[in-house]
Amino acid sequence: MGVKVWVSGSLRQAGEGKVETEVVARDIAGCLDELEIQFPGLKARLYKDQGELHRYVDIYVNGDNMRSLQGLATPLKDGDEVNILPAFAGA
Repeated sequence: MGVKVWVSGSLRQAGEGKVETEVVARDIAGCLDELEIQFPGLKARLYKDQGELHRYVDIYVNGDNMRSLQGLATPLKDGDEVNILPAFAGA
């Protein structure tokens, strides 16, 4: 068993249109590394050149924004659900 990951919105293009996958990872950073192996180029859409996560990318772990948890160091365990989506802005 691993962590279920959903990739939403325009980020799906890097995942070849795939919406859901599963990875084995200890934390969010490891999850993103595993996703990069499955879908080369995904991390380029998530990170700035300086290695920081783009502001417009939101990552949720079991419904909680990882930015309010431990960021990329947020621990993961079997059965967790991770949602990666572009942030939405509007008028």
